[in-house]
Amino acid sequence: MSQRKSYAVGTGLFIVLGFAALGYLATQTSSVANRHHGATYTVDAKFENIGQLKERAPVKIAGVRVGEVASIALAKGAPVADVKLAIDKRYADIPVDSVATVFTSGLLGDQYVGIEYGHARQYIADGGKLGLTRSSQPLEEMLGKFFGAGGGADAIGGSYDVTARFSNVGTLSAGSPVKMAGVAIGRVLSVQAEPGKLDALVTLAIDNRYNQIPDDSSAAVFTSGLIGSQYVAIQPGGSPDMLKNGDEMILTQSAMQLEDLIGKFLVNGSGSGDKKDSGSSATPAGKH
Repeated sequence: MSQRKSYAVGTGLFIVLGFAALGYLATQTSSVANRHHGATYTVDAKFENIGQLKERAPVKIAGVRVGEVASIALAKGAPVADVKLAIDKRYADIPVDSVATVFTSGLLGDQYVGIEYGHARQYIADGGKLGLTRSSQPLEEMLGKFFGAGGGADAIGGSYDVTARFSNVGTLSAGSPVKMAGVAIGRVLSVQAEPGKLDALVTLAIDNRYNQIPDDSSAAVFTSGLIGSQYVAIQPGGSPDMLKNGDEMILTQSAMQLEDLIGKFLVNGSGSGDKKDSGSSATPAGKH
């Protein structure tokens, strides 16, 4: 009889401890344990997709909690979410060009807003706005990043469109990043093949914050890694005139096919005699 009692007590204690552990984990992975009290200032951020972000969710910088989500509402006249962040006044030195991103804690954890510092010397004041944001990532986009696609910040503040023509775009598609010096500055709006022409017309939407790109800049289709997704890279030129909405980029470099890459590798690895012939053939006329 005593053994049955001890067994029942042990089982009951195990169940109680299990529920206590689950309750502890629930409070640690939710915003309940991260509730903040103290003086704060409000910063506005707009996202195209907030996923499962909730009010009182943490706001973090470098993994350190600095505030919480004060409110979430649909912006008036636009299909974007207006998220207000209550940030501790101790952290009043956030540059105005910082980027706010909706992250997920672990694989199935709650979502939170992470802020990545920018480089501006001006700081966000109370009631200010974070113009650069990255929305919650659907599974398809997360897989694309795993294979090297990368992603750009949502240009909630507006963008301007420029076009470029390529003889070969490879697997470039709408939504692919547009980068300059490795930094995402926009996205591909559309890729179209024009009837009667042998090239593809690509429309690029560039964030209005990057409006000082010379109009003689070049655009190239690159691949992230060995088997990653493709993107458009812009190499700035030296013209005093800047790209404007509706302009066309004349200097372009198309996507390299695998056969071309192998051919270049074989040519570069050929003997010195071939190199000499190649060099002599590239000599400008009149210089012998």
